[in-house]
Amino acid sequence: MPRNLELKAVDPDPAATLAAALALGAEEQATLHQRDTYFFAVTGRLKLREAPPEPAQLIGYARPDRSGASVSVYEIAPVFDPATLGAVLAQTLGVRTVVEKRRRLLLWRGVRIHLDRVAGLGDFVEIEAVASSPGGPAAEEPKVAELRQALGIGDERLVAVGYADLLPQR
Repeated sequence: MPRNLELKAVDPDPAATLAAALALGAEEQATLHQRDTYFFAVTGRLKLREAPPEPAQLIGYARPDRSGASVSVYEIAPVFDPATLGAVLAQTLGVRTVVEKRRRLLLWRGVRIHLDRVAGLGDFVEIEAVASSPGGPAAEEPKVAELRQALGIGDERLVAVGYADLLPQR
């Protein structure tokens, strides 16, 4: 299964974070509007991501709840009928919560920087480094650390859980 090394933090000044990322050489890729419906799962987490005009995706993943960089293991399946699949999953598993966000996506040396504005929560920055090299997630740690320093992400800003855990449950 694919793996990411990822980190999430509150972003008190999104304009300054964007400026710092661009100054470091990050390139803006897109602004996405994403709706993630989280379902109850026996293990890990399961969400249906809708981000038109892109095809929907069913994403299953497992990640420890801890602040700082952590490894996430995931699988992604394309979804061609998200309305029907969402209804089936809601009926059989139940919906935990729905997360809606506007995401500015930047790319720096193969690392994804997400500047997120999450409905009901506020602004966050996420760093995701795909662990595709032979060294796995450990090989990505220096890049994540460099980004963290350049973006001014101190320990007090780190978030240990996902957006679905921060929102009130349905």
